[in-house]
Amino acid sequence: MVIEPRRLDKSVPIPLYFQLKELILSEIKNGNYSIGSMIPTENELINLYQISRTTVRQAITELVQEGWLYRVKSKGTFVSKPKIDQSFIQALGSFNDQITALGRTPHTELLDFKVIEAPDNVAKELKLQPKEKAVYIHRRRFADDEPIVMVKTYLPYHRCSFVLEHDFSQESLYPVLATKDETHIHKIRRYIEALEAEEYDMKNLNINSGTAIQRFISIGYNFIDEPIEYSIARYRGDRNRFEVTITATNSSK
Repeated sequence: MVIEPRRLDKSVPIPLYFQLKELILSEIKNGNYSIGSMIPTENELINLYQISRTTVRQAITELVQEGWLYRVKSKGTFVSKPKIDQSFIQALGSFNDQITALGRTPHTELLDFKVIEAPDNVAKELKLQPKEKAVYIHRRRFADDEPIVMVKTYLPYHRCSFVLEHDFSQESLYPVLATKDETHIHKIRRYIEALEAEEYDMKNLNINSGTAIQRFISIGYNFIDEPIEYSIARYRGDRNRFEVTITATNSSK
């Protein structure tokens, strides 16, 4: 299948690369290019629209960077799976609820679940004494059988030992913590940064070297502002994007 040969309008002040980008994107969104299908080659697009190679490459590069397309060396450019829109960054909610709301099927693989001596950085964030115990939960989480995120979670053992009775391959953490007032998460502070995938990510998330990872460090607090949860989540950059809504507030001049 080739893109419908609509003309690019060279008389308007909209860059040609952006017009081409929007045209390809509309074909993807309309289902004319299915996931995994190859789009026309650079030469085909150049000849079809009588535009420069630089224009074509800029349009394709932006679509690749935004996750709509991916390149395979010596083969061509293909349509990616759509990214998962995550709104948890601005709301309290479970991964399972987020993925289910998007019409996909979540599941969790429990890789480790035990009581450990809290590492120094974790003890500091959870306000624990040196050598104090923590519950450690290591999970790989999926959407439609595709690994999406790796999560390492630490909880203060003296408050959260009861979670050891639960199966976090089947249950979500926050509803379990919410069964007790003192461990119910009322507020979360998150730090976000983009990183290049490490061997850990490549092995567990089925991604290649150089792929972007979005790392979230989350600290959850109870109703009296005591830290209850410290989590490090590493999300696939090629399969996730995160929504933030900012509302203006009135301020006096």
